[in-house]
Amino acid sequence: MSRVGKYPVTIPSGVEVAIANNILTAKGKLGSLSLPLTDLVETSVADGRVSVEPKTKAAPARMMWGTTRALVANMVKGVSVGFSKSMEVTGTGYRAAVQGPNLVINLGYSHDVVYPIPEGIKITCEKPTLIKVEGVDKRLVGQVAAEIRSKRPPEPYKGKGVKYTDETIRRKEGKKK
Repeated sequence: MSRVGKYPVTIPSGVEVAIANNILTAKGKLGSLSLPLTDLVETSVADGRVSVEPKTKAAPARMMWGTTRALVANMVKGVSVGFSKSMEVTGTGYRAAVQGPNLVINLGYSHDVVYPIPEGIKITCEKPTLIKVEGVDKRLVGQVAAEIRSKRPPEPYKGKGVKYTDETIRRKEGKKK
């Protein structure tokens, strides 16, 4: 039995959720998202709540029960509050800046790393060493943050590179004489 799926998603004020042609759409102050629904679960909107129930007791239907409920909850939270990831650039001479539709990062290579900002994502740099990725879609925010981090992941000896602000780097001891 799904522990996540059995709880309905409450819809906050200012968010509209509708189901039409097996597509669930959520509209809020930050934008709108849509989710194609599977035939394995029954989704209904009533009394300011979105409920998800499996159609059968088969394993695939029970798996999609919790997954669909989590996706709906992320959509509702995204259009009302939004998602964000903060990143830190550590290293001598390492810095980041937003220039037009691109994020330009100096990561110690012979060239600047230019990352085009995808549509639906807002990237800000309050300091030259801090990057904040914001958006409505949780998956897209995480994907963009992971792609930026992959340009130079933090190394274990000095901790240089791009890391999440809440990430801890396991440090290694250097060479001894």
